[in-house]
Amino acid sequence: MKNQHYINRSLKSLWNPCTQMKIHQAQSIIPIRRGEGVWLYDYDDKKYLDAISSWWVNLFGHNQSEIKKFITDQLDLVEHVMLAGLTHEPAIHLSEKLSSLTKLGHAFYGSDGSNAIEIAIKMSVHYWRNKGQPKKNKIIYLENSYHGETLGALSVTDIKLFRKNYASLIKKNNPIKTPDWRYADKGETAESYALRCIQDLEIYLQDNHQYIAAFILEPLVQCATGMGMYHSIYLRKARELCSKYHIHLIDDEIAVGFGRTGKMFAFEHANIKPDFICLSKGLTGGYLPLSAVLTTDDVYMAFYENKVEKGFLHSHSYTGNPLACSAALGTLSYFEGHDVINQNNKTSAYISERMKALATLPISNLRNIGMIWAFELEEASKKTIKKITMKAIENGLFIRPIGQTIYFMPPYVINHDEINFMVDTTLEVIKSSL
Repeated sequence: MKNQHYINRSLKSLWNPCTQMKIHQAQSIIPIRRGEGVWLYDYDDKKYLDAISSWWVNLFGHNQSEIKKFITDQLDLVEHVMLAGLTHEPAIHLSEKLSSLTKLGHAFYGSDGSNAIEIAIKMSVHYWRNKGQPKKNKIIYLENSYHGETLGALSVTDIKLFRKNYASLIKKNNPIKTPDWRYADKGETAESYALRCIQDLEIYLQDNHQYIAAFILEPLVQCATGMGMYHSIYLRKARELCSKYHIHLIDDEIAVGFGRTGKMFAFEHANIKPDFICLSKGLTGGYLPLSAVLTTDDVYMAFYENKVEKGFLHSHSYTGNPLACSAALGTLSYFEGHDVINQNNKTSAYISERMKALATLPISNLRNIGMIWAFELEEASKKTIKKITMKAIENGLFIRPIGQTIYFMPPYVINHDEINFMVDTTLEVIKSSL
């Protein structure tokens, strides 16, 4: 068996992310050799349907020829140049395209999602300092939010598992009641619950706005807490309050941008414009690590000074890497050449119809927005969830539940036969595990 050779080598040399490594004494790690479309193949050529788009990054399938061509064309020109004192066509072109799509200004590049959050919150606090208001240095965020695992990002993340061991290193910021409708009272609609949460937000802002630089949120879907979804009216009202109290609205679209919610960006559901947007994951179609933060001309001009210390000095060596920018240009080119959003809506309708087959199971909160589906097995123990996960993998379906939440975020190119396999396999493994 070829797999075992790579498993042994991996366990002796590699420390996997977001993993208690001891579990691999009993639960084998899967060595992946190649990918094609929605499928991943191991070294024994067993295939697994990638139902979560490899942590939500892969939009158009593995081994996607159009995106690859953008990267290989750039390889013949230059692989990397520093972006301090230099510039290059891929970064320029990508910035222009992202600005046109988001209606925001200059793009600042980072390496990944957490880095984008660091950039946005630093930029916001620095903006207020440059404007002569250094007391505005707090960031508020939603309960159960996840914005990354670097220290600044952890200061606006509300998942205890990720925070508790680093509490002494994390700046104190303030969480705000989540509009996730799973917390609504019985009989309360998602919209009315969102409006109730907005009332709490306004009360807090009335008393504390003079200390708050920004409000950061994941629009419509709080992904890492178990795909918590909320009504778009919350976004619209939050925008109004941030404008009223002179607070930046930071829109973290790292997970949900580029079509995941049924529109190019989730903020479009509320017909608003944030002050900052953070992008990553699907930005490169899953090919190379890259993130971008776009903001308003007002924010940009607050740093446009003679004094160096008033400039935004955040950087890393690979900022705006030409290959990564080219991958992102390939992703955007795919959107332009294919009717992605409309096709996604058709795919979403078919998956939602097929998901009705799960109604015979003891599940709750079956929900969907765009190309995201989730439900809870509320009576299931950790042992049962683990059993379901392992059975799914044994049957060629790769899922990674979050607590009691099972979810799907497949690549957009998934076809009807693959959808049937995804839903039918889920139904079978849950039935046989309960």
